[in-house]
Amino acid sequence: MNSTSSSLTRDPPSTDSKVAAFKDPMGDVEGKGVEILKVHDIYEGEAYAVDPVYHAKATVLNAAFQEIGMGKYQWFLFFVAGFGWFADNAWLCLTGLIINPVINEFPTFKGPFLILAQSIGLVVGAVFWGVGCDVWGRKWSFNLTLLINAVFALAAGGAPNPIALCVLISMWNLGVGGNLPVDSAVFLEFVPGSHQWLLTVLSIWWAIGQLVTSLLAWPFIANFSCASADDCPRSSNQGWRYLLWTLGGIMMVLFIIRFFVFHMYESPKYLMGRGRDAEAVEIVHAIAKYNGKTSSLTLEMLKDAEDVAGEKAIEHGEKDVKPSAMDTSAKAAMMRKLSSLNMDHLKALFATRKIAYSTSLLVILWALIGLAYPLYNGFVTVFLQTRGADFGDGSLYITYRNQVILSIMGIPGALLAGWMVERRYLGRKGTLAVSTALTGVFLFASTTARTSDALLGWNCGYTFTNNVMYGTLYALSPEIFPAKDRGTGNALVAAANRIFGVMAPIIALYADLTTPVPIYVSGTLFVVAGFIALLLPFEPRGRASI
Repeated sequence: MNSTSSSLTRDPPSTDSKVAAFKDPMGDVEGKGVEILKVHDIYEGEAYAVDPVYHAKATVLNAAFQEIGMGKYQWFLFFVAGFGWFADNAWLCLTGLIINPVINEFPTFKGPFLILAQSIGLVVGAVFWGVGCDVWGRKWSFNLTLLINAVFALAAGGAPNPIALCVLISMWNLGVGGNLPVDSAVFLEFVPGSHQWLLTVLSIWWAIGQLVTSLLAWPFIANFSCASADDCPRSSNQGWRYLLWTLGGIMMVLFIIRFFVFHMYESPKYLMGRGRDAEAVEIVHAIAKYNGKTSSLTLEMLKDAEDVAGEKAIEHGEKDVKPSAMDTSAKAAMMRKLSSLNMDHLKALFATRKIAYSTSLLVILWALIGLAYPLYNGFVTVFLQTRGADFGDGSLYITYRNQVILSIMGIPGALLAGWMVERRYLGRKGTLAVSTALTGVFLFASTTARTSDALLGWNCGYTFTNNVMYGTLYALSPEIFPAKDRGTGNALVAAANRIFGVMAPIIALYADLTTPVPIYVSGTLFVVAGFIALLLPFEPRGRASI
């Protein structure tokens, strides 16, 4: 799965003082000492698609991380960044899993309002944390999202009525919504280009999140829930509350590991994009030291890259990029913070026709999938229990046992995605197109099931391809967006995903969830999204993000 050969090349040493030279990370096997690493990136050949000075300096940082290689710090980050994927799917699934017992306890309450509350929190969280991490940095956003999730989920376990529960669901999803926009940016900005495919494999945590939630729901809800809404007091229906407290406690433990055990550095690309080059160089050296390596990166390399790119930009009449002295007063610092809250990050995502086309297609993709996924997954337990009753095995035990089986299928799907995205004739685009279309096909096929086992089999196929799809989608978008605007780009597509997700419970309020109609709609959306994926203009396979 390693794409080193296609993402970078090695040239002989240069005498040009303006060229950043880095050691060969594969070892000095030929006795040549220092070699120049040419790391090919996704915007190579796209003149002024991004700021030329930023592009030049990002290329130097890419080479610096390639020199360090994939070490202890990056593997530890793979572990703790995975908590965000874990939380995203765990809490998406949980809301669907508790609908039935909540309705039994509060019979006048309409269950889809739980999904609506979840979707609203996810929308606000995606925009707030996604844009915010481009303004105040990745570090605090990376840590606080899990804490907010944990605190409000624990509180929700004691909700006295459905209104309070809906409010607390929105609040914990304020944290959940920020996980993937922030965590994908953080991981991508610390790994060498040769290992970007690991961003796809991170979706294995997404599958684990669903599996853990299903495993917890199986005993809690099957053994501590009312069978129906008839005579269902709180004392006889504690299962969904036990589930919230347990999963909320797990999230608190994950936050503690992230904040107190792992030392999170600020992203060097974020710092460089904000003009803090010296801090970026210092962090690269700190990571190299943690990995037991040394880095050849110097502040002069970034300044030289800035000078060369600036000269070329001026020659092309683009702009004057000569730096001016920075005002370090408190007033100036405050004004810089306020000035960063403008539309520049958003405008950069539509800077050229090709980038605008790419961004627009990504927004459409995320929106369609954002409606299709919760329209099915948010209410799958209702459908499974209803169909199970038709087949004579709709007990809570069988329903949640089947949910666990479906969750297990996501793990091999995530691993397959990591392999597929590096295949020459598939890449990110092909993998996304095939897996998304097959996800829709399996949904259509599930409506033909005439036995419980057949229904379970088709849903296993859906879950498998769905995890390949999401693993690729969650990696493709941040790979395409440049780091200085990556948080905003992630926020934009995530917001489209969550806004359309709000439509799912609204549809469910007026649709009959015991019929396959929502499944037909969901399947159609997946198939259409699969064809749209083929139209994306950028293919990140073999090229480093910037």
